[in-house]
Amino acid sequence: MASLDTLFEAARAIQAKAYAPYSRFKVGAAIATADGRIFAGCNVENAAYPVGSCAEAGAIAAMVAGGASRIAEIVVMGEGEHLVTPCGGCRQRIREFAAPETPIHVAGPEGIRKSFTLDELLPFSFGPDNLSDR
Repeated sequence: MASLDTLFEAARAIQAKAYAPYSRFKVGAAIATADGRIFAGCNVENAAYPVGSCAEAGAIAAMVAGGASRIAEIVVMGEGEHLVTPCGGCRQRIREFAAPETPIHVAGPEGIRKSFTLDELLPFSFGPDNLSDR
């Protein structure tokens, strides 16, 4: 699997490419798969606010387009002094492709600020396994 430093650098590099002319709040996300591949995404805003997309959604879309289907680890990088954790919708998106124990690292420009498991960020989640009995 990719090292946490490599994943952090991928999130930092993609964050710089974010399209955030309205909020000016750039976010980058980088996903590692179990086989060591890294997929990255950045937030892309739109004048019609609900139409924009989060960095995590972009990274997940890149992962799926690349033929992968499981998140082994993810870094989300934001700006400012506060932790930039995935929004509720992105927590659910991550849940679709990750196990409850999957590490989610929250970073700022200086490095990793805090690490969580998916289960800590989205306890008692609803996911694909809830539908497997159908």
